[in-house]
Order: sequence, then structure tokens, then C-alpha cells
Amino acid sequence: MLKTYREKVTLSTRDCDFTSSWRPSALLEAMQETAGAHSSLLGAGRHELLRMDIAWVLTRLETVMYRYPKLGETVSIETFPMPTRRWFFPRYFVLTDAGGEQVGCAGSLWVLMDLKTRHMVKPDAVLCLMPDNSDLMAPLGLPGPVNEIGGTVTEGSLELVYSDLDANGHVNNARYMDWCCNALGLDTLRSMELGRFAINYDNECLPGQHVQTRLCRLADNFTYSGFRDGSRCFDIGGELRPR
Repeated sequence: MLKTYREKVTLSTRDCDFTSSWRPSALLEAMQETAGAHSSLLGAGRHELLRMDIAWVLTRLETVMYRYPKLGETVSIETFPMPTRRWFFPRYFVLTDAGGEQVGCAGSLWVLMDLKTRHMVKPDAVLCLMPDNSDLMAPLGLPGPVNEIGGTVTEGSLELVYSDLDANGHVNNARYMDWCCNALGLDTLRSMELGRFAINYDNECLPGQHVQTRLCRLADNFTYSGFRDGSRCFDIGGELRPR
């Protein structure tokens, strides 16, 4: 059984921001695609799950970047699942540059969602397909909760549009990072970058909905949260550092 999986990506203009650095949302997209490719090789990919009307859904993510690769660089993305925690499937990522130096790592928690009821389903359908990786070392702990901080507060609102949605019919996990970076703003991101960020996906954001947002800044720390009809949809927290 294929315990780990690795892909190489060469960063193009579509992957990079205005500083020619790997855009955080494009980083998440690359990790998602690598995880999807590994799942397919294990027999638990999107096409296999759709036959059962279920799909993988990301619930939590934590990413630490030691350095953001630049336009034209080649990055190796290695991914592997770890033993299931009840209904949750941990999956990790290790990012290295062409010289073999680790530039970042990430940990994530996934669940299976029934596409008709939009509820979580038991992991039984794919448990037997997951490799025994209990002998592997995770680069991070399990992603934890994001706790909203104090500091300066900026409120806003978002109306969901075409480019926000993915094949599961809801806002794609990477799109939340674009929302967050837009909220942090160009003035901040000209001189600062995200050294660490974590995301909690609490409730789906679906077409036709409006999301109220709240950005909190305290020194180099931030949280960015979204709410709909009084319910929390997502929380993003992280630390900024000079570029």
C-alpha cells in the first residue's frame, strides 16, 4: 500500500502574488490536489467516493512556512495520512525546495460528507483503504481551534460569487485564504507575509448566502472570522513576519 505520495510543482504566474511569492491560497490548492491524487491511488479518490454520494471535506488546517518559494521554483509536496481519530482523518504535508531544504509543512483534518444531506458520515467506507502509517512522524501536532484575539477590529461582509465555489457546491477551502489576505490588505502584505496560519472550517458557505466578517489585529497576530445568521462559519488565525 502506498504509504506516502509526492508530487513536484513548478510555480507559475497563476500560483504567485504581486511579490512573485507562492500565494497562500495557491499553496492550499496544491496540497489539496496532491492529497486528492494520493487518495485516488488508494482507491478513495473523488470519483470512487461519488459512487457513494460522499466526498472529502477539510475541517481544520495548520500551515507553517519557513520560506515562501518564488516564481519559477520547483517545490516537492509529500503527503501522507495518519491513524484516524474517530470520524476525522489526519493528513500531513512536507514541502521541500529543489535543494532538498524544507520550506514548510502542514497538518489537516478531513471528514467524509454526504453530498445529499450535507452531514458527516462514518469513516467505515474508506478505513480499510488507508495505509498503516503509525510508524511515521508527523511534522506538526493535530490542528487545534483558532481562538479570536483582541486588538483592532475591522468588520465587513461578503456575497458569495461564482469564483468562490468548487465542485462540492460550497466555498473552496483555499478561497477562504484569499478572503483573509484581501482583508489584511496590500499595505500589510507588501512588507509582511504569513509565517503561520490555521483555519477552522465550521459550517459550509453556500451559494446565495452573505457572510459577515471580522478581522482582528494585535501586533503581528491576527484572526479573521466569518458568520452567517449568527452562526460561525470559519476562523483563520496566524502570525505575520517581515518579508
